[in-house]
Amino acid sequence: MATLPITRRGAEKLKAELHQLKTVDRPWVINSISEARAQGDLSENAEYDAAKDRQGFIEGRIQEIEGKLSAAQIIDPAALELGRRVVFGSTVELEDEATGDTVTYQIVGEDEADLKLGLVNIGSPIARALIGKDEGDSAEVQAPGGIKHYEIVAVRYI
Repeated sequence: MATLPITRRGAEKLKAELHQLKTVDRPWVINSISEARAQGDLSENAEYDAAKDRQGFIEGRIQEIEGKLSAAQIIDPAALELGRRVVFGSTVELEDEATGDTVTYQIVGEDEADLKLGLVNIGSPIARALIGKDEGDSAEVQAPGGIKHYEIVAVRYI
């Protein structure tokens, strides 16, 4: 299995979710199944069916997170010494060359991406356009509304 880049914050978030699933959600659903079984006929017991479905989801998510964590390559952006080059984990300040508007994004792994928080997935068009560029370079991004041109104003590793 290939390694998956993830920031330290992203790995901690996955570990917290895994802990929640194993220590709270899994015991709760096991108890729900036991209670539903105690009600008798399982063939028409909607509570039992719902609890079994929830158990399947929880077990699947536990396996998914464990797989991701075992393949994770945890990258601490603060430990990077790359000058002003855009790499995974970089926080990049961009200026739209057409409007002059500025935006700031951090390039993160798939599981931690949240555009509202300025966290963009490494596989997104904007991240792919920025990776490998230096502070002061221009980047052309294929956006849903057409091609956008950005100037890389600053690159930080925080």
